[in-house]
Amino acid sequence: MHKDELLELHEQMVVIMEHFRSREEVDSALFEPYEQLAVDPSHVHKSKSEHKHAVFVLGNALATAMSDDEFSNAGRVGKRMQELADDAESKL
Repeated sequence: MHKDELLELHEQMVVIMEHFRSREEVDSALFEPYEQLAVDPSHVHKSKSEHKHAVFVLGNALATAMSDDEFSNAGRVGKRMQELADDAESKL
């Protein structure tokens, strides 16, 4: 994936995050690990690796927000996103 495509994906995922954040039943603390990264889609000066890591961390949070438990489809996606986030972080 090219960096511009990754930035577009990152931006779309932030829109989805904002939707979930507006819902009362979703704990906004789920998104704190993503926010602590301080990597926003508008930060084009950040490396592709940093955006990739942020996308996986945000993907994990979104999947967790959608899941009923760790064995649901979204729960399994969240677990995989966490694995990918950990791998991406080790390559920073």
